[in-house]
Amino acid sequence: MTTRTDPKILAVIPARGGSKGLPGKNVRPLLGKPLIAHSIALAEQLGASVRCIVSTDDPDIAEIARRHGASVPFLRPAHFATDTAPMSGVLRHALAEMENTTGETFDVVLLLDPTSPTRTAENVLAAVNKLIASDGIDGVVSVSEPFFNPTWVGVRPTADGTLERYFDAGRGVVRRQDVQRYLRINGSFYAWLSPFVRRLESSWFDEGTHTYFEIPEAHAFSIDDESEFRLVEAVVQAGLAPLPGFATNKEEAGRA
Repeated sequence: MTTRTDPKILAVIPARGGSKGLPGKNVRPLLGKPLIAHSIALAEQLGASVRCIVSTDDPDIAEIARRHGASVPFLRPAHFATDTAPMSGVLRHALAEMENTTGETFDVVLLLDPTSPTRTAENVLAAVNKLIASDGIDGVVSVSEPFFNPTWVGVRPTADGTLERYFDAGRGVVRRQDVQRYLRINGSFYAWLSPFVRRLESSWFDEGTHTYFEIPEAHAFSIDDESEFRLVEAVVQAGLAPLPGFATNKEEAGRA
């Protein structure tokens, strides 16, 4: 637990340029703005205690991010921008670069993936506060309860073409109400103490002790393909999920 009453927070928006699943997804338009711009808008709502940067290897992404108000103080080295590069190295690099160039020491590192745009500043700040107030905790991760419980419905095919339960915990259960509650890590946001990030090697889940901050499943999107872009747009337009800056987009459209 950090003892600071005014912890310094570094928010990192990672956006490498080499996505193969959906090329250019980080700058692909979502409801009138590049996808990354929604995370930048969210970061602006977090307050002066949060220093936000975009970590990218791509000069074009850097330019678009700056155009939407982001700070891009460096370009990420190529070896931290491959398909196999773990996020741990990206975060360690960003933290070290910022502390070396600014002379500041950050207490918390906040990860805001641009592919999870439907989140609120209130929830992110509440998660950070939970981290700061917790003893023996390295990080707080966002979770949600899926619309279905895989313990109850999860199956897998066998070699002879029949089905068997995927989770042993589901055996003998005949009512979904009797299954233990199931939560999933949804990737909306992560907050870690900086000392943990500095020593992180690969898997944050296996290397640290974490607690959680729960958000609604309807807010827990991770965009990886074209259909998910369209789904998020539909859900946001229906008023079922938040999107920083969307109201401003609508107001601007109305004045056009």
